Amino acid sequence: MRTYGDLFRTPEYTPLFASFTIQMSAQTVGALALGTLVYDSTGSPLLSALSMFGGSFAQLAGALTLLSAADRLPPRTALACMALIFCAGTAALAIPGLPLAALFAIVLGLGLVASVGSGVRYGLLSEILPEDGYLLGRSVLNMTVGTMQICGFAVGGVLVVALSARGTLLTGAVLYLLTAVTALAGLSRRPPRATGRPSLAQTWRTNAHLLSSAPRRNTYLAMWVPNGLIVGCEALFVSYSPRHAGLLLAVAAVGMLIGDTVTGRFVPHHLRERLGPSLRLLLAVPYLLFAADPPFLLGAAAILLASIGYAATLLLQERLMTLTPISMHGHALGLQASGMITMQGVGAALAGGAAQVTSPGTAMAIMAAASVTVTLALAPGLRPLPGGPELRESPR
Repeated sequence: MRTYGDLFRTPEYTPLFASFTIQMSAQTVGALALGTLVYDSTGSPLLSALSMFGGSFAQLAGALTLLSAADRLPPRTALACMALIFCAGTAALAIPGLPLAALFAIVLGLGLVASVGSGVRYGLLSEILPEDGYLLGRSVLNMTVGTMQICGFAVGGVLVVALSARGTLLTGAVLYLLTAVTALAGLSRRPPRATGRPSLAQTWRTNAHLLSSAPRRNTYLAMWVPNGLIVGCEALFVSYSPRHAGLLLAVAAVGMLIGDTVTGRFVPHHLRERLGPSLRLLLAVPYLLFAADPPFLLGAAAILLASIGYAATLLLQERLMTLTPISMHGHALGLQASGMITMQGVGAALAGGAAQVTSPGTAMAIMAAASVTVTLALAPGLRPLPGGPELRESPR
């Protein structure tokens, strides 16, 4: 599978793509509206930021407790039900006079649901597409995330002014409802990928099993740690250049789109193993330039170039699928997504702490140097495996 036409002619990919796009629209519009609502009522930048992104921290708890459900629920039903839960939760957030404690309880609850949703969605993607099409299909979904974040925040800003924050939250709830309808109408019934009932014990056993394999463990670490450290650099754009932070974030998004498009669409399969190490280093090396406080245009060019390196994650996701039995695909991808989001939060905190005692530019260079160090340390464990990929195991 080499073209976008081939991809969208694959049965069920189009409705999965459509439901994902609508959900991302709902998520970005709702996040901006909620952050605005909390800031207007509390005047606290911290509480506003936590209301927008605090749910991502709950995904770590979900990865430790709920992820066994990702492969043990019928995918179409699970995606539709989770969209309905988000619809109800987002509508509840718009209730006038909702106590702040209740608001954050809803946000954290929705974060727990999201930890399972990623596993269900990406596990289903691995079933819908042939093995040689997963990279292209995932790259399109990755591009959708960046595009919908840019467009969703822009449209959300207009809606907040036109409809108020609560009206915009209700708009997000309607979009979640449309997500559920699209999933039910376009996806076919499929049985769960794994047998048995989801449970805390099964989640722990599967997490332990996935991380017990050295090739998989190195793949996870390579997706989590270098990526998280470089997101820490992006978290410093506001303090590095307050007037141009939005432009720098847009430049980073463009770099990601370029990397995902080129890697997913144009790089042949036999070159991917050789391209991976270069992309992993490209993600960090250009940020070393910020130690010298470069002119703005040169710094923006470095950010654009570095962000192309995010495409390394696509290749690592493909490697993870090769190393994992299909009955664990949803759990494996959910663990990857939750771990990556968690490490991005850690990276932002580390970068902010480093900038407090040095400067934003120096802190960005420090984070980049740490990312390069981790990438080089993991490189021996990411070499092509002798005799081809590891055999898929039977789930324990």
